[in-house]
Amino acid sequence: MQYLFSIPKLIPLYSLLLAFLLTFISIPSLVDVARAKHLYDVPNGRTSHKVSTPTLGGMAIFAGFIISIMIFLYIPDIPYIQYVIAGIIIVYFIGLKDDVIAIAPMTKFIGQLFAATIIIDLGDIRLSGLYGLFGITDIGYYGSDFLTLFVIIAIVNAFNLIDGIDGLAAGVGILASLTFGGWFYLTAHVSPEHIQLAIMASAMIGSLLAFSWFNLYSKKHKIFMGDIGSLLLGFVMSILAIKFNDLNFALGHAPLRVSAAPAVSIGILIVPIYDTIRVFVVRLYHGRSPFSADREHVHHYLVDLTGSHKKVTFIMLTFNVLFIAISLLLSDLRIYQLTLILLTLAAILSSIPYFMIRKKRKSQFITV
Repeated sequence: MQYLFSIPKLIPLYSLLLAFLLTFISIPSLVDVARAKHLYDVPNGRTSHKVSTPTLGGMAIFAGFIISIMIFLYIPDIPYIQYVIAGIIIVYFIGLKDDVIAIAPMTKFIGQLFAATIIIDLGDIRLSGLYGLFGITDIGYYGSDFLTLFVIIAIVNAFNLIDGIDGLAAGVGILASLTFGGWFYLTAHVSPEHIQLAIMASAMIGSLLAFSWFNLYSKKHKIFMGDIGSLLLGFVMSILAIKFNDLNFALGHAPLRVSAAPAVSIGILIVPIYDTIRVFVVRLYHGRSPFSADREHVHHYLVDLTGSHKKVTFIMLTFNVLFIAISLLLSDLRIYQLTLILLTLAAILSSIPYFMIRKKRKSQFITV
């Protein structure tokens, strides 16, 4: 056993397997608790599900992820992990309260700000600049604080918003963790920190894979990740994205450096990022609060067109893979060029289901 753990490049695999096992074992018991205490997500006119479903899946994801990283991470190589764990615990309790007793959006937002501030100012996990975007590199300490805070809050809430159908948020999280973690793993020779971040990404993959099985395929123990899961997922993805950008910048002209790392990060997280931008613009255009609830997400349109959560998740994850591939293949472009390509392509592709559903509704109205 000691020999196995002395091989650093195998530890991400152990982390994944342990997180998977712990999450997989936890979920059936959580479903039983949720049923006994009536902790359900009840269908309404806006939700896509039709049956009351337990919402404590995030507790299992949290347990699998946090135990795995605490066992396998080598803290001296990643000293800021104590602040990451502190932030995760804060996010966990915000999500738990919102899953059990709905909390005010402002309270939720303040909690996210507190968690983000801990990892930025105490953990020094931050975007150090704009990495050459529009010729700007250094933005100063306070500029870095504001930019990093904005990015964390935006990604956390973007994942929260796309968690509307089975498998979508978890699937995007798996793809993002695989891409970020893969890069950290391939660059492990640069610094010990890289392999530790690969371990963190692997633990998230393991937890999400176990959750996805119950969320997508189990009839007896079907469960949603709830706010605990989506907030935790967004928080961890924001950390991986920030470190991906900052460590790429630190590589200089090394062979595995991703030149347009900020734009590539957008490509990796295109589903939550673009969908959030899109629904905010639509709501503001119609004179509504950008935080109001509706069925204007792309996944809602696709569910109305296909009638299947699994089909929609497959379609959106396929496009996510396409965007990741495009981002990596065109990563030598300037940041603004690649960003413009990605957002334009996302706008075109997301408009297709919108016009299809409009046409379908119009034809139904004429028939009636």
